[in-house]
Amino acid sequence: MKKILILPLILLLISCYNFENNCKDFKTGKFISEITIDGVKKQTTSTRTDSIVIETYESKTDTASIRWISDCEYVLQKINPKNMSEKKAIDIKILSTTKNSYTFEFGVVGNNKKQKGTATRIN
Repeated sequence: MKKILILPLILLLISCYNFENNCKDFKTGKFISEITIDGVKKQTTSTRTDSIVIETYESKTDTASIRWISDCEYVLQKINPKNMSEKKAIDIKILSTTKNSYTFEFGVVGNNKKQKGTATRIN
């Protein structure tokens, strides 16, 4: 009987918790993104405007066009891809935000495999 009463209480508390999601605050600016690949943390520095993103990863700089699908989701397409793999668009969804950072998931458009990361605004 106690289990039956506890479950609705837990669901009520979870539903009252409001995740902050101010995606519009992160549409432009300079960011450091961090993801973990095979247990190793990797960082990317990016500068985002309304129409392009300039990213530096492992001393290589690339430029991609950006197309916003919604306030919290956008697609990146490399402007000068060097191979077939780089021609594939990347879908990025902002999952939650804080004052200076956001958590996101990303993957190749059309592929169900997704990875997560965090991005922090830098000045």
